[in-house]
Amino acid sequence: GVVQFDTTKNRFLAADDDFSIKLWDMDHVQLLTSIDADGGLPPTVNPISIASANNSGFADRVASVVGISGMAVVILGLLESKNEDAGNVTPQLNVEPNDESKMWRLTEIRESSQYRSLKLPENLGVTKISSLIYTSSGNVILALASNAIHLLWKWQKNERNSKGKATASVSPQLWQPSSGILMTNDVHEPNHEEAVCCFALSKNDAYVISTSGGRMSLFNMMAFKRVRTFMPPPPAATYIVFHPQDNNIIAIGMGDSTIQIYNVRLDVVKIKLKGHSKRITGLAFSHVLNVLVSSGADSQLCVWSTVGWEMQRAKSLQLRGQSISQSDTRVQFHQDQTHFLVVHEAQIAVYETAKLECFKQWVPRESDAPISHATYSCDSQLIYASFLDATVCVFTAGNLHMQCCIIPFAYLSPGISNSNIHPVVVAAHPEDPNQFALGMSDGGVHVFEPLESEGKWGVPPPLENGFAEGVPAAPSIAASGFDQAPT
Repeated sequence: GVVQFDTTKNRFLAADDDFSIKLWDMDHVQLLTSIDADGGLPPTVNPISIASANNSGFADRVASVVGISGMAVVILGLLESKNEDAGNVTPQLNVEPNDESKMWRLTEIRESSQYRSLKLPENLGVTKISSLIYTSSGNVILALASNAIHLLWKWQKNERNSKGKATASVSPQLWQPSSGILMTNDVHEPNHEEAVCCFALSKNDAYVISTSGGRMSLFNMMAFKRVRTFMPPPPAATYIVFHPQDNNIIAIGMGDSTIQIYNVRLDVVKIKLKGHSKRITGLAFSHVLNVLVSSGADSQLCVWSTVGWEMQRAKSLQLRGQSISQSDTRVQFHQDQTHFLVVHEAQIAVYETAKLECFKQWVPRESDAPISHATYSCDSQLIYASFLDATVCVFTAGNLHMQCCIIPFAYLSPGISNSNIHPVVVAAHPEDPNQFALGMSDGGVHVFEPLESEGKWGVPPPLENGFAEGVPAAPSIAASGFDQAPT
């Protein structure tokens, strides 16, 4: 029926079903006590409210207030004392139903009626979306599938979509050239779907540089066709990013762990950067600090000067002071250009660039599904994160507190939610901080928006002395337990 923590001390947990109320001391696994309700708790029972009394002679006290069908209130007191003479002390209730800080609830989306979503039309039979991005104009979504084909959806300006921007309320057109020749990458190996696929879009949306394990391709987005190819493997490119101040310069992460700074117009490699031990999985420029941050499958972060291209700092990811498992690691700069987001299957973290120090870190439980991808919203106030069990969570970027959780069966078709289909990549709308899109392992692309009446993805937990108080466990993937506090 209902599960709720003691809102004052987070020491006790009470749960009810139709016939009983059970209480646990959260410091111990064993059940503390069970109270028979004689079938007096129907499914319409109001939420249990728990409060801790003042500590006058008692080690701890808790009382639960149970509203039965809105008709009666039953007060059940539980006293635990380290003082043998505690019987003379009367338990006190400290129930404050109007205190918003104790009424906060994680927004949990379980039904399609709780939000707006749209699965984009597709008839090319792609099997997995490897890369996904909105154009800076906000009216186009570009995807790269694992079979080396690019997909482009464009929203038109019309009566239903007066701004002509990407929205979950109106279906876009899957754009295909009249020639029938799709924007397809060069492939190198027969089993090319296992190759690393990646692309980067120029700032003016005019060009895209893309690769699927073979030669890199330069495509004209206006004509939707390849201009030329360059850099045949090996090594193959594994990540690409444009220089923020010069569209002719790109940084290319390679499968041999190097980073190549390449001039597209001159077709020349300016310099090769060496500092990682495994393939490059993430690159991000800061035009404020004049640095390039790189990450690799070795779970290492490196900071490079964009003036002389020398390495300034390097650090391996840590989890509670211990080295973390080696896995793909991605980086993205915050809007302030001085902090950056780090995404690893075992953590989401925010780093301060100047000293390469971890500012905030969020870690799921060991029993929860690994993180598949995450990205900042366009205003860097939210972080959208996806998991390998298809759960999607929204975090506050400032303190990494979860404020909304979308359960898989809320957006996956019946039967699919129990399969291994999951988001591979998350993309944020460039103008609307509450819109994002998911590229799925089955080739689907879904666009998400909150209800117009809500306007946002839940509310963050209230802050007290700079920290969120009384944050309950978030439902996980398996109804779970994302209750790890950020560190």
